[in-house]
Amino acid sequence: MTVRIKVWSDYVCPFCLLAGQPLAEATAGRDVSVDWMPFELRPEPVPTLRPEGDYLRGIWSRVVYPMARSMGVGIRLPDVSPQPYTRLAFEGYQFAKEHDLAGAYHDRVLRAFFEDGLDIGDLDVLERLAGEAGLSATDYRAALEGGRYARAHRAALAEAAAHRITAVPTILVEDIRIEGMPTRAGLHEAIDRAAARQGDRLASGAACSIDGC
Repeated sequence: MTVRIKVWSDYVCPFCLLAGQPLAEATAGRDVSVDWMPFELRPEPVPTLRPEGDYLRGIWSRVVYPMARSMGVGIRLPDVSPQPYTRLAFEGYQFAKEHDLAGAYHDRVLRAFFEDGLDIGDLDVLERLAGEAGLSATDYRAALEGGRYARAHRAALAEAAAHRITAVPTILVEDIRIEGMPTRAGLHEAIDRAAARQGDRLASGAACSIDGC
């Protein structure tokens, strides 16, 4: 049976971009499905962070840059100030999901911010990124301007609240929870455990009653 993995992330979280590498390595060749789930670290009207501030400069210097170098990932602190809100990009994600391009869109938006330094809160930028991800840029823009995916995004945030998501990345491998930056080994172990539990459940149900099988 397929092991279901849900990954909560925000497009302004550098660890969400870096987490893509161990996740891809751990799931390669495995019977898994991966769903990217939205979580806004700072929803409107909460002020967003400024890259010139001590907090971002400090955590990037101490943690993000060393980790990225060790992984061989090119990433930089975007100079968009203040950092963009991500609600609109996440509504666009719902559009991409409906058109079976969720993974490509998710990856493109993350890389647009952390590799290209683009303002992913700007609709013109998002429209271009949607096209680069293989979506109809015209339809994408019309959908976001009309607010067609606002309800779907709110429902996704409600699911995050139901799972008590407070930080990203947070990963659920079936019911096994991993908070923070995952490792390939940790993900491998979680997938193996989840698959074994599925096998145990199937085995325990392999019986016939007097009424038949």
